[in-house]
Amino acid sequence: MMLRFLSGALIFAAHAFSAERGEEIKLWPNGAPGSEGVMAEEVSKPSTNPDYRGWASSYSVTHYPSIYVFLAPKEKATGAAMIVAPGGGHTQLVIEKEGWEIADWLNRNGIAAFVLKYRLAKAPGSTYTLPKEVYADAARSVRLVRSRAQEWNVDPGRIGFIGFSAGGEVAGMIETKYDAGNPDSPDPVERVSSRPDFTAFIYPWYRPGANHPEAPPLFPIPEGAPPVFMVCTDDDRSHVEPTVKFYLELEAQKVPAEMHIYEAGGHGFALRPTKTPLPVMSWPERFMEWLAARHISS
Repeated sequence: MMLRFLSGALIFAAHAFSAERGEEIKLWPNGAPGSEGVMAEEVSKPSTNPDYRGWASSYSVTHYPSIYVFLAPKEKATGAAMIVAPGGGHTQLVIEKEGWEIADWLNRNGIAAFVLKYRLAKAPGSTYTLPKEVYADAARSVRLVRSRAQEWNVDPGRIGFIGFSAGGEVAGMIETKYDAGNPDSPDPVERVSSRPDFTAFIYPWYRPGANHPEAPPLFPIPEGAPPVFMVCTDDDRSHVEPTVKFYLELEAQKVPAEMHIYEAGGHGFALRPTKTPLPVMSWPERFMEWLAARHISS
């Protein structure tokens, strides 16, 4: 009887510390700073893809920032992890194309994925801002994954952040502003570092808080910032120019960076095939090579 009880307790404990595929975990269980008192419902468009079990294909209103957990299969898991920030111009989150599909791809390569649902600073009626609430969501997501690294079989020293389009701007913010955590905080999540170990910007928008090319960056690049992988296309003019500008700023601070500028491909391709086969569709292979060369994914 005692053995059966212990066995059952161990099984219960194993389930308690495992996450279902796509399980949503709020970044702040009791409500996010800046969303105090908000009772409004979030607005999403359900996916029609049966592979995603009715999860949203996009969000147009978000108030309760969270991560969706996608752990790599145990036989493939490398210990590396990435937080995934979908794009959408800060008016929506294109969470299926630049969230679920990216998580599947990372999992196939042995990388745990945590899809970030962040607050939308430019949605109609939004009171959220990039440097405050959106940045807070990004920083908290890194802390949360690192604080639960052992539970999720993740190496706390190999946690990256990948962003697409506006999500690339979110990645740019956490690339350039982070801290070691507050050891005196009563919240254990806040005691750990918000610094990602590497970042990736895919057709990013990174001219934060401004509408003209001469504006200063939202957060200056510090010495010792994490290494960066960047992808854009030359025919995506509104995004390629800030991408190159940011690359040069990284170079000036001697931050390791690799940039791929392809001739054609437009904007928003993610992992989906372009209308005609183009070299830009090889970017996922280049990224995995970059991770391997840095001993991140193996």
